Amino acid sequence: MRVKLQLVMCSDEGQEETVTDVITLNKSSQRLKHLGLTLAEAKQLLHTLQRHLLQHQFDTFLDPCFTCADCGALLKVKAHASRSFPTLFGTYKLDSPRLERCDCTRRKTASFRPLSALLTESVAPELLYMETKWSSLVSYGMSLDALKDFLPLEVTLDVKTVRYDTLKVAKRLEAELGDEQSCFIEGSSGDWDLLPRPDGAFKVGIDGGYVRDWCAKKHNFEVIVGKSTHTFGEDEADKTPSSKRFGFVQTLDTKPKRRLYEVLHSQGLQMNQDIAFLSDGNDTLRALQLEMSPKATHILDWFHLTMKLTVLEQYGKGLAQCEAALGEAIREKIARLKWSLWHGQVDKALGKIDDLASAIAPFNGTYARFNALVKALSELRTYINPSCDLLEIHELLRSNTGWKAYIPQRGGSPWTKPL
Repeated sequence: MRVKLQLVMCSDEGQEETVTDVITLNKSSQRLKHLGLTLAEAKQLLHTLQRHLLQHQFDTFLDPCFTCADCGALLKVKAHASRSFPTLFGTYKLDSPRLERCDCTRRKTASFRPLSALLTESVAPELLYMETKWSSLVSYGMSLDALKDFLPLEVTLDVKTVRYDTLKVAKRLEAELGDEQSCFIEGSSGDWDLLPRPDGAFKVGIDGGYVRDWCAKKHNFEVIVGKSTHTFGEDEADKTPSSKRFGFVQTLDTKPKRRLYEVLHSQGLQMNQDIAFLSDGNDTLRALQLEMSPKATHILDWFHLTMKLTVLEQYGKGLAQCEAALGEAIREKIARLKWSLWHGQVDKALGKIDDLASAIAPFNGTYARFNALVKALSELRTYINPSCDLLEIHELLRSNTGWKAYIPQRGGSPWTKPL
């Protein structure tokens, strides 16, 4: 079976048609592997079709440029040149003539290249988009391999080019960010009441971690990452939840609040919309969330808190080995401390931490890790003390953010009730 594919170009008036043979395929229907288009055939088809389409579009753009827009005289060609234009389906060389300007009107330059007005970027936007999208997920090399597997890209596209294009897009996006502000709460309560009823609610999980410096192996830098999820209620089950991720290097980013605000704003956040921030007790993370929304609930997640309690439980086992009776009593106090925190009894929990500090005093000379235990108790008090700020610990939160449970905290202005 012989398959012949043609490209038919129609004029805007629909009167003229140009028929061009694009590709001819000899296809068999006797074996499974011959059915439909192969990847190689699809690449060849896209590459050829793109070449014919681009050439027609450039010719259509250039035709009127050879005539003076003021007097209608034909313009002389001063020089011939070519220009490469990388696209999603291949890189193409195009004629880019330099034309002399007409003498009927005084101009700043004596000649010009018409294509410069059309090709404002050196790379097609869709190719930049695909390079940037893949490079944000995997390495530059793997991104290039994946794109070459499915697209008819030229072998001249290399890892350095993908990296350069990705960083160029990143710089442009950075330049488009607005100025940093200490507060992004806009308007007043009266204005918020006039806003339309918001769709769904927001949950934002934020955490930080340290990454080893690739060049200076002994040094680390802190990366703040987060995920914003816009969910809808049962009455809006037909709407698809929106999820977006963000990240930045804490010591280098000069607009962290603006970055978070733009992510939330792009998902449709309104000032009268419920939003819950989930994070640990890190001061940097708390400062990032504050003054972002008047309807925000700032939540201390149970996951990080229970990690600190687990450390205390391990110390309790060591105390029990030193002196069984007193050690078991202290382990019971640790269990009651955990119970108090789980049920939101923060004041009682702080009192139980003080009781524990007094109860472990007899182990000062007998328990080898006594100083570490004292430090762990002090760090736990520091961790939860800003929330007398804590309101209560809620039931288990099982969402796609991966948090197990959470403790609402005071934060922002005005005070808000937990969700």
